[in-house]
Amino acid sequence: MAAQKSLENIRNLLKKHRQSHLLAFWGQLNQAQKQNLLSQIEELDFSQIDNWVANLVKKTPAAAGQIDLIPAPFYSAHPTGQVQKRKYSEAVELGKKLISAGKVAALVVAGGQGTRLGFEGPKGDLSISPVKNKTLFRLFAEYIAAASRKYQTVLPWYIMASPLNYSQTIEAFRVNDYYALDQNNVFIFEQGTLPNFSFDGRILLADKATIACSPDGHGGSFRALRRSGALKDMKKRGIEFISYFQVDNPLVNICDPLFIGLHALDKAEMSSKVLIKAYPKEKLGNFCLVDGKVKVIEYSDMPDELAERRKHDGSLVFEMGSIAIHIINRSLVERLNEKGCPLPLHRAVKQIPHIDDSGNLVEPAEPNGIKLESFVFDAVPLASKSVILETLREQEFAPIKNAASVDSPETARQLMVGRAADWLESAGVTIPRKPDGSVDCLIEIAPSFALDKDDIKTKLHQIPQIKSGDQVYLE
Repeated sequence: MAAQKSLENIRNLLKKHRQSHLLAFWGQLNQAQKQNLLSQIEELDFSQIDNWVANLVKKTPAAAGQIDLIPAPFYSAHPTGQVQKRKYSEAVELGKKLISAGKVAALVVAGGQGTRLGFEGPKGDLSISPVKNKTLFRLFAEYIAAASRKYQTVLPWYIMASPLNYSQTIEAFRVNDYYALDQNNVFIFEQGTLPNFSFDGRILLADKATIACSPDGHGGSFRALRRSGALKDMKKRGIEFISYFQVDNPLVNICDPLFIGLHALDKAEMSSKVLIKAYPKEKLGNFCLVDGKVKVIEYSDMPDELAERRKHDGSLVFEMGSIAIHIINRSLVERLNEKGCPLPLHRAVKQIPHIDDSGNLVEPAEPNGIKLESFVFDAVPLASKSVILETLREQEFAPIKNAASVDSPETARQLMVGRAADWLESAGVTIPRKPDGSVDCLIEIAPSFALDKDDIKTKLHQIPQIKSGDQVYLE
């Protein structure tokens, strides 16, 4: 009787929210499938779904051009003037102390699959380094191990996988013996999902007993940190600052003392690294001030007139682009969770496989529905204060988004070689170059050898003479 009453309540709930079709195939399901479907429905946030349908699914939200935007202030990559030089020096020393004191943790969002790059499995399992062909996961693990040794600390690593690759990610770490890290200091957790919608607002079914869902975006990391127990683990360890980055950038400087130090000195809650955009509509978020608060406006939401506006010297007015590298206070994540993680959702028009009213699988050739996701940068205006630090593209940004051409594994390897050559040349090492200035050899610097160019200077005696065509691996 109780089960019948529960089913009746769910039918009434679905009817109220115009989603009764989710039980259309109820009579064709076995008991396990029925229970599974009911569990999925009970997890849906019906208090929000009607709002999502009305404001995100059935219509496009207002564009950013309808609000007043001005560029957000930022710290330049290199200090200007004696006052700023002293502040940068102070920040570096403070950053080193915080890392050494065990106040910093690494968080990578690694929910992406390698499908677009031509391989099956988590994107973090992509082999990428120019000489040893190490995977992204291995490179980050080696960085974390090297930073832990350098600062005589434990740098815990939190990895957010998606439902698509959670099991595969765990397996990748298991078969590689956690890349020589202590398993107790590696915390792999799963992000949440949101239902997919047809254009008329109906939640789609993947099959007769399964709601069609997608990962809830990197903004879902805030909620997933709490739900998984990772946030509680951070608090137990005394972690105060989370170094956030995305899995597809092999050049990321996970533990940057300057960045951490500036963030702490200015008593910020969420800070960001930026770089100068290569062109007006580069696919990077734009850092703006809106009513005195720092906010990131997605490249797709930035009106062309604003994106292309230039200063008297020809540079872009909105020149600073987001590269998804942040320092986030653990206390901010806790506070936002107490408020229900109030990050806005964004709509994406997609091709979504689903079953139709007759139960037949539909593999659409054209976009047929809406996926919703939240973005981590939408937490920036929720912070009491935000620091923005410029970094240099060639030093810290090698995104891997496409199988070929721009932002591909090939360009990432070129950037990795280029940065290694720059570090060596800065220490006085001669690097062979082609007539066009490009590096005429392959160089890979392991994190165990150097975490930054300053580390190179202490190891000059270990560096061989490098000739054209050489493959050089320094560890």
